[in-house]
Amino acid sequence: MSQQFCLPGTGGYQRNPDVIAGDFLANRFGQAVDTELAGRRRFKDNDFNFLEGIVCLKEAGVAVKQTGHFIDLGMTGDSTLHDRYDFLAEHEAQLEAKMARPQHPLDFLRWKKWYYKTALQTGTESIHYLPGTNHVDPVLHAAFNRLVANRTQPKDLGAL
Repeated sequence: MSQQFCLPGTGGYQRNPDVIAGDFLANRFGQAVDTELAGRRRFKDNDFNFLEGIVCLKEAGVAVKQTGHFIDLGMTGDSTLHDRYDFLAEHEAQLEAKMARPQHPLDFLRWKKWYYKTALQTGTESIHYLPGTNHVDPVLHAAFNRLVANRTQPKDLGAL
């Protein structure tokens, strides 16, 4: 026998992603989710597979309509395996691109933080310049960028 779980209904409770996903699952598939007399939904183990997928897709920024389409594909069966794989691959690529965007400004801030930390240690930023100029040595900046590209921990970047 399947273990059953209860989540509160929406009345008077804060709407967290699990409850929103539960609403979606209940509204989309109606009878698939049991309710108690008090109106609380009783989820079975298999329901949590749907809930986890819904919550993860929501957190990944997938629209509700697209999430519904993905669940419909899953309910259709093996004939949609390729479609489901393509759907996830597309949204994975979109999420990776979205997550990569803030990385450049973060890397720049870490570079400048290291730059000023080492300048403070010597009392001058001229240690970073090409001799006789006020231009940052590109070799030094490239070395820092290689450390970042190699995923050097931020605390270790000061050891350059």
